[in-house]
Amino acid sequence: MLTALVVLAVVMLFPFVIVTLNAFKSPADYSAGSPLSLPAHLYVQGIVDFWNRVDFGQKLWNSFLISGSVAVAAVVLSVLNAYALGIGKVRGRLWVLVVFLVGNTLPQEALAYPLYYLSKQAGLYDTKLSVILIFTVIQAAFGTYLLSSVLGQFPHEILEAAALDGAGKWRALWRIVVPISRPTLSVLLIFFFIWTWNEFFLPLIFLISNDNQTVPVAIGVLQGEKMMDATMSSASALLGIVPAVAFFLIFQRTLTRGVTVGAVK
Repeated sequence: MLTALVVLAVVMLFPFVIVTLNAFKSPADYSAGSPLSLPAHLYVQGIVDFWNRVDFGQKLWNSFLISGSVAVAAVVLSVLNAYALGIGKVRGRLWVLVVFLVGNTLPQEALAYPLYYLSKQAGLYDTKLSVILIFTVIQAAFGTYLLSSVLGQFPHEILEAAALDGAGKWRALWRIVVPISRPTLSVLLIFFFIWTWNEFFLPLIFLISNDNQTVPVAIGVLQGEKMMDATMSSASALLGIVPAVAFFLIFQRTLTRGVTVGAVK
């Protein structure tokens, strides 16, 4: 079993290693060798050129702003929805969850034109707010479906004891339900951030201005214009991957704790 996991880890890390090797090669070094060869010396000019060409600092900030806002807003909205569906007495609870599930499984291609039309009518097209609102709803649909099943198993004795002590529904939510469910909410927050960070299709449609583009869109647009050589393409891919990987590693302990607590429960 351990051998199989090690082999799987090597297979998954192999593309990342190749990208990293080629990101630090000069064009001449890349042409003289092969994609698998080690760089003769560290060449960082490709990373510098790509950073300056696309104003990567601005793209990085846009991605952090959008992904962070979506992650927080989607978790809050998921908690509110799931509290009503999982603990509250909502008629047709099952059908409401089915609607959320169907909404989460719809392909983004089917949503593109209706969302484009609505954003135009609302005057939000080509703004970061439009993408934040869209992905908040999309991610919250999944979060609501997941949290509803979790909160459906929430001990009612705790809520009844809180009610006897004079705690209302809002106070019970924020003082009891949210703290107890914090590991699950932390996992959702991390996943929502990474999922939104990696989104390409809808941001490509809704963020046409250079100042509003995210990291994946900037990389895709520049590569589509064939303005980069192989080493700069690798440098752009490396810069696009590193922030998401760093975020995952920083919160790895939180993610592991959340998954473990969920398994124990």
